[in-house]
Amino acid sequence: MPTITLNKTVFEKLVGKELPLEQLKDRISMLGTDLEKIEGNEIHVEIFPNRPDLLSEQGFARAFSSFIGVKTGLRKYEVKKSGEKIIVDPSVSMRPYTACAIVKNLTFSEERIKEIMQVQEKLAVTFGRNRKKSAYGIYPIDKITFPVTYIAKDPSTVTFWPLGMEGNMNASEVLEKHPKGQTYKHLTESWKKYPFFIDAKQKVMCMLPFTNSHDTGKVDDDTKDVFVECTGNDLQNVQLALNIITTVLADMGGQIYSLDIEYPDKTITTPDLTPKKMDLDLSYINKLLGLKLGENKVKDLLEKMGFGYEKGEVLIPAYRADILHQADLVEDIAIAYGYENFEEEIPNVATIGEESQLEKLSRKIRDILIGLRLLEVKNYHLTTREDLNEKLNVEEDVIPLQNALGEHNHLRNKILSSLLKNLADNQHHEYPQNLFEIGRVFTSGKSETGIVEKEHLAVVLCHEKTDFTEVKQVLDTLMQSFGIEYEVKESSHPSYIKGRVGEIILDGKKVGVIGELHPTVIEKWGMLMPIVCLEMDVDLLLKVTL
Repeated sequence: MPTITLNKTVFEKLVGKELPLEQLKDRISMLGTDLEKIEGNEIHVEIFPNRPDLLSEQGFARAFSSFIGVKTGLRKYEVKKSGEKIIVDPSVSMRPYTACAIVKNLTFSEERIKEIMQVQEKLAVTFGRNRKKSAYGIYPIDKITFPVTYIAKDPSTVTFWPLGMEGNMNASEVLEKHPKGQTYKHLTESWKKYPFFIDAKQKVMCMLPFTNSHDTGKVDDDTKDVFVECTGNDLQNVQLALNIITTVLADMGGQIYSLDIEYPDKTITTPDLTPKKMDLDLSYINKLLGLKLGENKVKDLLEKMGFGYEKGEVLIPAYRADILHQADLVEDIAIAYGYENFEEEIPNVATIGEESQLEKLSRKIRDILIGLRLLEVKNYHLTTREDLNEKLNVEEDVIPLQNALGEHNHLRNKILSSLLKNLADNQHHEYPQNLFEIGRVFTSGKSETGIVEKEHLAVVLCHEKTDFTEVKQVLDTLMQSFGIEYEVKESSHPSYIKGRVGEIILDGKKVGVIGELHPTVIEKWGMLMPIVCLEMDVDLLLKVTL
């Protein structure tokens, strides 16, 4: 979670009230943030990722001022029309969305520039996923001529002066010579062109996602009016980021002006600071909180958290990214009510805890396999489609994540791929490497979520003399320890060598697979040693042992 450093003097001026130190510490902690320390004139606060609007003195002071009752309710921001436009060229397909604004009548100082840099960087690291999802820039408007074009170009054809460098350079050199180019070039490995903002006089304003231009992108004490741009892969994300940044600048005394963003197929106007509306479900709120709050009391609590309320509808500020469901309102109402004000109750139920049968079985399996000198590992449930399918010579339906943050964007449907990755990553260690894991796998099926979770056991044996007989002996030992009769029925499977793979059968049902991995699979994982393995359903094994 990001930690921000607030200037205590600036913060208290924005809040409109000075609190005694101990009371200040208490109220900051009860706002739903984690106060690390107050040291001299600095307040160090850890902000939860769902509240990017708090990543600045202005945003945090806005929320805190409402919370302590100095200025409650929905903050309103006027947005005037600038009459200017941004032209989005179809070439920016690698980062297709932008939201922009103009903010005028600002008074900058060294402290304010520091505040702006902090919110830009903290927002880019968290809400922008370290510039992968979105990135942001601020420019003195007196150095820009509208209309501005957002366009992708071959970097070898562009020359400009990157911010922080000593002079002009070819844009293709930014990746290797500029500090931000070196830091973020991994985001652009597949790009042949790079997005630029270029003004009407063909001045390069920035090269994304790396750096502003020294000529047009350097804010100083003399700057009065600024142009703000947010770019990324998700339109809602960049619009929200723009709302956060522009309201911070407005709280510094600026006046917000909108821009028309001309896409090839549509035109939108940003920023849009119109509050979102959500119906209030009073009975749901009271049920979850265990309270009997009336509508007027809930209205007061919502206003303490910076919301508006009109005729049964909650007005949600345009800079709030975390209000998606009634449960989110419940959380804010609980914070405003005060967690310290909830009365402790002992539930009127009696339960006796007991270790589950599945866990008992899993623990016994662990003891047996450790006794056979196998090493237990624990892997993440998330992996890649390539590891689950292509590297195992199969093509199976796997469950993808929506809005994944990285390449590990699928739920595993087998443990084998996780263990093979362990082996591939540890080839520099001595052999034999004999591993096992008991863990969750996920498949599509009939359930409330459409996903069925199962407990699996997987074993891999890897050394130069391993073979089918060795892994079969592990399975024999395991089954004999539980007094279970089973059989291995010869079968075929694209992951295994023909004639050296079989299905594990219990009570006439297939519960797993055992065999020697096919050389092409071993090669795809970059391995040199033979590998034998087994994987079976522990849930089905449990039914036999009960």
